[in-house]
Amino acid sequence: MKRPIAHRALAGLAFALLALAGCKDRTGEAAAAASTPITPSLIPAPVDLQTSAGTFAIDGDTRLFAEGDAATRVAQQFSAYLQSAGAPALKTTREDGKGLIRFVLEAAGAEGTGPEAYTLDVTPDGITVKAHDERGLFYGAVTLWQLVTQGDKGRVTLPALHIEDAPRFTWRGFMLDPARHFQQVEDVKKVIDAMALHKLNTLHWHLTDDQGWRIEIKQYPKLTGIGGCRIPAGDGGKDPKTGEPRPYCGFYTQDQIRDVVKYAAERHITVVPEINVPGHATAAISAYPELGSIDTPLVPSNEWGVFPNLVNVEEPTITFLENVLGEVVQLFPGTYVHIGGDEAVKDQWEASAREQARMRQVGAKTEMDLQGYLVERLEKYLSTHGKRLIGWDEILEAKLPPEATVMSWRGIEGGLQAARQGHDVVMSPSNKTYLDYLQTASPNEPPGRPALITLQDVYGFEPVPAELEESQRHHILGIQANLWTEHTRTFARLQHNAFPRLAAVAETGWTPAAKKDLASFIARLPTQLKRYDAIGLGYAKTPFEPLIATEDNRKAGTAKVTLSNPLDYPVHYTTDGSEPTQTSPTFAAPLDVKLPATVRAAAFADGRALAPASTFELTPAAMLTRTDEAMGVCPDAGRLLLRLEDDGPLEGERAIFNATIFYPCWQWNQADLDGIASIKVRAGRIPYYFQLAHDEPNRNFEPAKSPLGELEILGGGCKGHTLATVALPAAPNADGFLDLEAALPAGTTGKQDLCVRFTGDTRPQMWVLDRITLQPR
Repeated sequence: MKRPIAHRALAGLAFALLALAGCKDRTGEAAAAASTPITPSLIPAPVDLQTSAGTFAIDGDTRLFAEGDAATRVAQQFSAYLQSAGAPALKTTREDGKGLIRFVLEAAGAEGTGPEAYTLDVTPDGITVKAHDERGLFYGAVTLWQLVTQGDKGRVTLPALHIEDAPRFTWRGFMLDPARHFQQVEDVKKVIDAMALHKLNTLHWHLTDDQGWRIEIKQYPKLTGIGGCRIPAGDGGKDPKTGEPRPYCGFYTQDQIRDVVKYAAERHITVVPEINVPGHATAAISAYPELGSIDTPLVPSNEWGVFPNLVNVEEPTITFLENVLGEVVQLFPGTYVHIGGDEAVKDQWEASAREQARMRQVGAKTEMDLQGYLVERLEKYLSTHGKRLIGWDEILEAKLPPEATVMSWRGIEGGLQAARQGHDVVMSPSNKTYLDYLQTASPNEPPGRPALITLQDVYGFEPVPAELEESQRHHILGIQANLWTEHTRTFARLQHNAFPRLAAVAETGWTPAAKKDLASFIARLPTQLKRYDAIGLGYAKTPFEPLIATEDNRKAGTAKVTLSNPLDYPVHYTTDGSEPTQTSPTFAAPLDVKLPATVRAAAFADGRALAPASTFELTPAAMLTRTDEAMGVCPDAGRLLLRLEDDGPLEGERAIFNATIFYPCWQWNQADLDGIASIKVRAGRIPYYFQLAHDEPNRNFEPAKSPLGELEILGGGCKGHTLATVALPAAPNADGFLDLEAALPAGTTGKQDLCVRFTGDTRPQMWVLDRITLQPR
């Protein structure tokens, strides 16, 4: 029912008065907070920070002073970044003096001072940021931005301090993969801004792969016209209204590339393009079949993994690649061009009479030598254009041109070998710096590879191996984190996967090894989260949420509850359903609770919850149910556990399942079967969209005993005895799920490892577990 206009006006006036009163209170609080000097909390930690007596207060009236174009640009960027964090943009003044923030570009630095070095001084008379290169001045501005954002909307009191700072490594990188899932230009720019505010300086852009070619090449328009589109697997590739195929497309025009490169350069980030050959080339061969090593027509793939498709190494193909690189080098002014070189299984070359003849022609004794010949040709071409070739560590398996740089991803061994051979190296090991791996064991993690790479794992990685000789250590250029996007369908998930782990990469890349300290980093992280919130960066909440583990005593109607946090922040909790606060009990020892119970918990630091409180409803029924995330995997079958997303609906949220694709099974360890009559299983079905190359023989499944296969439940683990078998239907229900119930044999009692598996080949579709419920008698 609508209210009369007069009433709405009075209500609006009352609201305005209340708002003004609230603003007055908040302003007073902000002023009080601003009068207390902050304790600097910076990421990455600077080389040296010394505080002294005195303070300097900053508010919206503080002025910026800069002379010269470069210093003025940095001052303007500083002001813009403050504004992006909710503070007023600070104005500039042409008159030097006291009470100012001064950006000073000096003619020359001390001997041995790098271009990214700076000093920052805060005194009662003002602030001065100095450097002898615009890059260093910019990083000094980033440090000052971090200090100011510790206040409230640009109001802060800083202690008098002196910072001398410079990065440890010259390569501090992040790899973005638009080939699997595409990021729009505006999202790429958001990534660049976030990188700049972490003092990262290299964006590795993975522009081509089996699933898509993402860069416009004017001489070869089919690369994007055909290679830029694929039909996603299952329902994700169908129009829900018509059932017709719906392609997934995307590429960057050359004008967009120039725009992104310019935007990055303004923030002192170099963009390194990757054109991957000879493998990961399905999209390119789909567009121009003459590039391939076999005559079978291809399409850009909707599957993930390692593919057999290689470009051939004949002269017309090398000319094609040189023409592509000829356009690429005009778009990217940086030193490096990445040519991939990874996961190029040689089956097609081994089976091709043409490639075998080509090997003899160029003097290649092995197929890897043939890849080495291709790398050598591309290196020579790039060098004539003033560029340096960089590739994944597989390029070391053949003779490598001396000028080539190696990106070590299969651990650090490739980096060690390369450095000892005199090659420059970027360390990027998959077990420490791959950000598509899950970061916590929380069921709230998005799809990805469940082998955990925690924030602690990332922070603990040391890019310079202890065993590397001192004389070769200068070859380690730095560190890079990679974010592959097979399972990262949205930009929100990309941000979740990247942050805050990229902050740990940034500190490793910048801060001297002797200055790194995990406890200090974790203590500084809550302040960094406030900055993320201020600029709208969608970081992962899961490292800051509580986890719960329960052990039920069914007979007593109780449960033992253990609460924890992945980063060991204190967890405060309630058991009466109320919101936990800083004054709520701190979890210290397992709790015995009477069922049903509601436990609410949150991790706290600096007096505030780091993520919204989690609510755990504990009931007798809930104790009898486990989701797939809470299930184990069969010990002999857990080689490749993935957290997979359903193929539909086309838009919006989809179901997520943990599954082992080499041998799909799930195990409830030590399930208490006393008093249990039957087991109910809720299952889904998703496309099997994986290419495993030489790992394909390791894919196993239990043969089906009937045309459509069975659900099998075993006691004693996946090699134990069969407790129940239920025939599977042809398809799940309309909602994509299926509920199956299996009666247990009479006399089934005690605790045992309960295994759930589905028989039959997993291709082209595989059944996956959603949850399992023990049903009492």
